[in-house]
Amino acid sequence: MRFIADFHLHSKYSRATSKEMDVENMARWARLKGVSLLGTGDFTHPLYFAELKQKLQPTGKGLFTLRKEFNHSAGNSSQSQVDFMLTAEVSNMFQQGGSSRRIHTLIFAPSIEVAERINEELSQFGKLSSDGRPIFGFSAKELVEIITDITDECFIVPAHAWTPWFSVFGANSGFDSLEECFGEQAKHIFCIETGLSSDPQMNWRWSALDKIALISNSDAHSPNRIGREANVFDCERSFKEIIKAIRTRDKNKFLFTIEFFPEEGKYHFDGHRNCGILFSPAESRKNKNICPVCGRKLTVGVMHRVESLTDRPEGFIPEGAIPGKHLIPLQEIIAEALNQGVDTKGVENEYLRLVSFFGSEFRILLDLPLKELEKSTPPKVLEGIKRVREGKLHITPGYDGVYGKIRIFAQKEKEETSQLGLF
Repeated sequence: MRFIADFHLHSKYSRATSKEMDVENMARWARLKGVSLLGTGDFTHPLYFAELKQKLQPTGKGLFTLRKEFNHSAGNSSQSQVDFMLTAEVSNMFQQGGSSRRIHTLIFAPSIEVAERINEELSQFGKLSSDGRPIFGFSAKELVEIITDITDECFIVPAHAWTPWFSVFGANSGFDSLEECFGEQAKHIFCIETGLSSDPQMNWRWSALDKIALISNSDAHSPNRIGREANVFDCERSFKEIIKAIRTRDKNKFLFTIEFFPEEGKYHFDGHRNCGILFSPAESRKNKNICPVCGRKLTVGVMHRVESLTDRPEGFIPEGAIPGKHLIPLQEIIAEALNQGVDTKGVENEYLRLVSFFGSEFRILLDLPLKELEKSTPPKVLEGIKRVREGKLHITPGYDGVYGKIRIFAQKEKEETSQLGLF
């Protein structure tokens, strides 16, 4: 049976993260979204790990579910049970090859016992309670050695692999290959996370990644961001089978990824936010990567970095590639149709009404025919869903930490529709 998984998110113990990011709220929002498997995130944090042991019970297959006393109902959602997989993100800041490196890595653990051993080992190198995503001064290669010495059952994935500042291929602190970063330990790296600012299509242009699986996750810091990127499977709901489906890139079991439009990511194009400069890679090269306003080096974005390493033309699809489907979150579609902010009460109420009526957000965005959605969807929201499915959008890429803007309706269309007119 098909299910949707989001492996990378953060708990309330991570910096700049909502206080609502505990497993109860994560599960509630996952049901609303239609996500039935979540990474726990942050299992390295002592207080959060204690909560996980208290609130989760094993399913017997390397996954966990909420104990009854913590399992709050989510209304009419068609996704009744949400399972969890033990995951954490680690930050390594170190010197290698004469440069400062800052690499973020995801760790997937098959059991509480293994996670406990990882925590015991990592606690020798830093204070795990300082942040949900702990920082260490040793190399990413050494991290892989530490984890694989504990057990080879863990799954290790370079996080948001193209982000300029904290990733394996980042323009400002990364490497030009997995081997350069991980050395002989690269044999343990079977997968990368593409991140919000890149998508599979961009990664397919680099032949060095042909044998590497590509996963997509939300990196959510608040519950309503869960599932903004995710992975869709049709396999046994067990740690081993899910990891096997990813590693082998089995198209019958790992069906597709759900993608942000990468232009919406904070580091898609190049630029300087303080100077108001937004450049495509070609414009940056023309200006020798220098900001024409302040004269300093531009923040080089993901698209520029990808193009510097790729060896294939745009549009190339390698054999066996797992497809990706680009979506805009339902709350953003409603917000545009209402001409209101995403986090306003009106948008939230309409979101909850639609999800309650149709079952889940992904059922609305991916599965139901437009004719079926007509039953209870305001015409302008329905038109927004239709345009997203068709990719008929107005896009301004993100740059230098500024999210891109994806507009469904032209400004004139917004002005013509008042909130009352919507309904």
